[in-house]
Amino acid sequence: MHPYRTHTCGALRAADSGSQVRVSGWVHRKRDHGNLVFIDLRDHYGLIQCVLDISSPLFKAVEPTRLESVVTVTGKVVKRTAETINPKLPTGEIEIQIQEFTLQSAADQLPIQVNSDEDAGEEFRLRYRFLDLRRERVHKNIVLRANVIASIRRRMVAAGFTEFQTPILTSSSPEGARDYLVPSRNHPGKFYALPQAPQQFKQLLMVAGFDRYFQIAPCFRDEDGRADRSPGEFYQLDFEMSYVTQEDVFNTIEPVIHGVFEEFADGRTVSALPFRRIPYVESMLRYGSDKPDLRNPILISDVTEVFRGSGFGIFAKAVEAGSAVRAIPAPGAGTKPRSFFDKFNDWAKEQGAAGLGYVIFETGGGKGPIAKNLDEARLASLREATGCKDGDAVFFACDKKLVAEKFAGAVRTKLGDDLALIDAKRFEFCWIVDFPMFEYNEELKKVDFSHNPFSMPQGGLKALNEQDPLTINAYQYDIVCNGVELSSGAIRNHLPEIMYKAFEIAGYPASEVENKFGGMLNAFKFGAPPHGGSAPGIDRIVMLLAEEKNIREVIAFPLNQRAEDLLMQAPAEVPSARLKELHLKLDLPLVKK
Repeated sequence: MHPYRTHTCGALRAADSGSQVRVSGWVHRKRDHGNLVFIDLRDHYGLIQCVLDISSPLFKAVEPTRLESVVTVTGKVVKRTAETINPKLPTGEIEIQIQEFTLQSAADQLPIQVNSDEDAGEEFRLRYRFLDLRRERVHKNIVLRANVIASIRRRMVAAGFTEFQTPILTSSSPEGARDYLVPSRNHPGKFYALPQAPQQFKQLLMVAGFDRYFQIAPCFRDEDGRADRSPGEFYQLDFEMSYVTQEDVFNTIEPVIHGVFEEFADGRTVSALPFRRIPYVESMLRYGSDKPDLRNPILISDVTEVFRGSGFGIFAKAVEAGSAVRAIPAPGAGTKPRSFFDKFNDWAKEQGAAGLGYVIFETGGGKGPIAKNLDEARLASLREATGCKDGDAVFFACDKKLVAEKFAGAVRTKLGDDLALIDAKRFEFCWIVDFPMFEYNEELKKVDFSHNPFSMPQGGLKALNEQDPLTINAYQYDIVCNGVELSSGAIRNHLPEIMYKAFEIAGYPASEVENKFGGMLNAFKFGAPPHGGSAPGIDRIVMLLAEEKNIREVIAFPLNQRAEDLLMQAPAEVPSARLKELHLKLDLPLVKK
């Protein structure tokens, strides 16, 4: 018999009754029922109940064993009596009568409980992550992550992609976040950068003629953490394709993403192919966001003209000064008590708004402070624009266009949650397309890139030469699921003359473009195919599938929000000798006393 196990803890069934077996695992629970002691033994594969009569000579060895100690149990598989069967466990029809018991590794007093999901606080959970990972929910998430990655790889290869690895030690990236820098010992004063994304390398692979590339790529960005973004590092399905249009990219990657979500949907529905294409301008107008949650049925309307010259002076004056008004319907909210609207008004002030006006529709017109200042024709226009009926309410956002749109989007999201309008059992995908190539930077008082500077402008060089830059859209797109942006992508600019001109519009002379992006620019001068791609985030895909709100729940060893590894105690100071070897001297900020 094997010294540790003949079976895993999740493998045995009623058909194994009478077998002599050996299992090893962690003591998950221990229960004393008078004359019998029960041990739930757990390993990666499952859990099985073991039983020992207290008259057994083994009792003295079993009784003091702490939870989470690693033990080996040898014994006979027996069927449980009908009243003791546990239908919640795959092994619930049987148990092991303990005949031999070996303590392999004793556990100290536990700092966090493993056999429950009680909130131990993030600091303790990350400091003792090896224990936290034993918990059923977190353990299941990490296994799901591995299975999702395996599914993605299989589907990408089937779609004709080849997996390549790109460098980790490279030069500074134009992705927009801060780089993590690595000092060079052999080149004093010079630094490598960890890649924010393999952007330039995957484009160079297209120039090199590999046609379809993918990689489960690690990316490194020195940026603050939040619920849907891991500080420090993250992984993405990075892919690129040659000789493709925007629609070719969509048609190729949609079946991969759709297939993965259907494979792990577990009873949830996935939006049908093809995914919706929503222009950026429409998305901001109708949803107040460029990453809309399409499970929310609320649609925002532009009602600026309804208030122009109206009796509601606050909005009327704002509209004349150039502001926009957005209306956010609240289905059925007209039956809510006054406190519902007061709480929304308080919430709006917490968000930095002056307040949140509303109208309640009822037979013959509307009521509320704003309704009193609108004539019947304007109320009828509001009703028509928003699709509201009697018993519905509508909230308003009035500000500069972009500010009003974003605030209206926040109101839409809150209403969707508070009115229970969102179906949690659906995955709704869409592509946001036609992003602006440029935007006006109010702080710098100049035209700047709105997103990815390497996107191909719609209209090409002709548009750059002849159009107002702020009217030019790019072949740039985001894929969004349930209000979560999974990735940005683009048809790339592969022509040097367009790159020079695009950067010139944004205020970069040719010399600076050549200095910063010389490697890729030089490659484009030797024949570059039209190409494009994207990079859906692995962490966010798994977070959605696992129904987790925090991305750290699906990463085995995440950093905390301060980008610290509490388990391995990183970042850490290094010996002065190592600094000297790297030709570095520290210039630390003064600590205020």
